[in-house]
Amino acid sequence: MTISKDREYWVCANCVMDTSDSLIQFDERGFCDHCINYYNNILPSWYPDEQGARELAAIVEKIKQHGEYKSHDCIIGVSGGLDSSYLLYYATERLRLRPLAFFVDTGWTTSIARENVEGLIRSLKLDLHVETVNWDEMKDLQLAHLRSQVPHQDVQDHMIFAALYNYSVKHGIKYVLTGANYSTECVREPIEWAYINDLVQIRDIHRRFGSIPLKTLPVCSMFKYQLYYRYLRGMKVIKPLDLVPYTREAAISTLQDKFGWTPYGHKHYENIFTRFYEGYWLIRKFGYDKRRPHFSSLILTGQMTREEALGILKRDPYDKEEALSDMEHIANKLGISSGELIGLMKDENRTYRDYRNSAWMIKKAIELAMLLGAEKRNFR
Repeated sequence: MTISKDREYWVCANCVMDTSDSLIQFDERGFCDHCINYYNNILPSWYPDEQGARELAAIVEKIKQHGEYKSHDCIIGVSGGLDSSYLLYYATERLRLRPLAFFVDTGWTTSIARENVEGLIRSLKLDLHVETVNWDEMKDLQLAHLRSQVPHQDVQDHMIFAALYNYSVKHGIKYVLTGANYSTECVREPIEWAYINDLVQIRDIHRRFGSIPLKTLPVCSMFKYQLYYRYLRGMKVIKPLDLVPYTREAAISTLQDKFGWTPYGHKHYENIFTRFYEGYWLIRKFGYDKRRPHFSSLILTGQMTREEALGILKRDPYDKEEALSDMEHIANKLGISSGELIGLMKDENRTYRDYRNSAWMIKKAIELAMLLGAEKRNFR
């Protein structure tokens, strides 16, 4: 492996990750370290086959035993997006579990996503818990992040998972099922693009740029999630989609046929703010295109060709008029003008290193998870 800080622009010869990932490394074939990690570490120990089915059956039996006399034997966070929607269907109809569906309303859900969730809940006859965050606090925190000039703007992600984990532990639901999977997410977004779940940094950015106290927003520190909840309270996070055959197109087809589920474009575009942040802000301000890791995952798992991905990457992620409409909507909802939002895009870029952070702790935690086999995706 070799890397030069002054190298010219380069795209992986095998996937579509490129030197916008500043720490990417290439071998003599031009293959990047994300690809090499997939072939060496993920693929040999990933079993979406009969072995995975046996492992999943044993897990499901434990879940059913634990929840035998309870209203629900597990909990699944739903967003109206593909992975969580398919997991909700699969867990209910195929695994015969009794999940509580958990939805966090951060104020940015698209109408398509809401309809997708409602259709699944109605057809599957499930209970749905909706947690609505305090909008004034959410708005203030998001404005603080925009003013901080860091690339990682989707702080609502932290609130969504924190709310899910907090609720699970509080109500004694031991098993949290998540739609995370290698099939569509085997390439990790570089930390400089997506440094989001550091509560120390979230609080520091809000301290510097926020204006009201954050009293009710759900939060969950790494210590609480990784240690207290898991080892002292017994919470188990399960990823069933890694143990069954799962592909993007097949999942979409199944959901459409069974529930009239509606696709919403690129990954994560079921959320208005995320759609604008990933499809416009991040690309134009920092040069980071999250479609690259998303498409690279599909390339590595045989769901997209490299040529198809390169062709799509030549086009904007979504219609420019829709992006500008989203910008106006977001600015109005946050209580600023579109001009102010554009001005923030033009200000000097910063990184997570410019604020207090727990990067060293996050790195050690992930290294430990990789050592134990709980995490296999490339990290740096």
